[in-house]
Amino acid sequence: MAGYEVVHVAVAAPNIPDPEIVKKVATIVNKDPYQTRLLLSSGFPKLIAHHPSLQEAESTARNLTDLGLVAFVCQNSELRKPSKVFIVHTVEFLNGEAVFLNTGGQTKIIKSADVFLILKGVLQISAEGETTETERKINWGATLLLGGIPIRRKVKERVSATIFREEPAVRLYGHESSDPAVQMLQHDMAYSFLGAQMASSSAANFNTVVAKLRDLFPRAIFDDRLMKSSGSESLSAKASDDLELNYKLLYLYYKTKSGLSHS
Repeated sequence: MAGYEVVHVAVAAPNIPDPEIVKKVATIVNKDPYQTRLLLSSGFPKLIAHHPSLQEAESTARNLTDLGLVAFVCQNSELRKPSKVFIVHTVEFLNGEAVFLNTGGQTKIIKSADVFLILKGVLQISAEGETTETERKINWGATLLLGGIPIRRKVKERVSATIFREEPAVRLYGHESSDPAVQMLQHDMAYSFLGAQMASSSAANFNTVVAKLRDLFPRAIFDDRLMKSSGSESLSAKASDDLELNYKLLYLYYKTKSGLSHS
């Protein structure tokens, strides 16, 4: 159908929900109560329902909100849209604002009141490289010596591949967009701007920067739940997409929660 787009409903429970609440949510979203309880018990915003129209999604979100949950709708195109990110190389902290510079010399100035949310977490960074693969190939010399009985040997080969690594990151968000205003990666920063506070460890320097950001933007919400590593077995393009989804869901969650608290 032309113009068709899935509209998602996301929900988060501030506390472990009562079993009766879980049953009501399961009925609203047409899911199994056990599966519903798992989604709600994480405390993290999760996609829980999917509708073909905005009206249906908004109706589901209202019903969930009436149960005391934080629920919001998000269109699939917006949720899956790649974020435009300003990658920071160095920072200058001033009175009431920060000046962020990237490796190209471009600057972005952000005032204290303009940051709504600070998210500290991990990202999966991809780069083209090489990896070693082991294959079992027929050893023709040994095979002929044994009268044709196939003898195989292990052969290591270098092959081109996309390599993923986990990288600690911090993102600052404004009030109007789910795209981060700036992003800092632990191993991509030049920490000389820290002066006497600069340590020998990039992890220590990164934490110092985060602490300075929190001091400079005291009104911003801070969340570091995404610091939990996904595990090396999950290093993949899909896992990277899932992490990006979680960043967007957290932003939308806090925007919704902030709106509810002022309504």
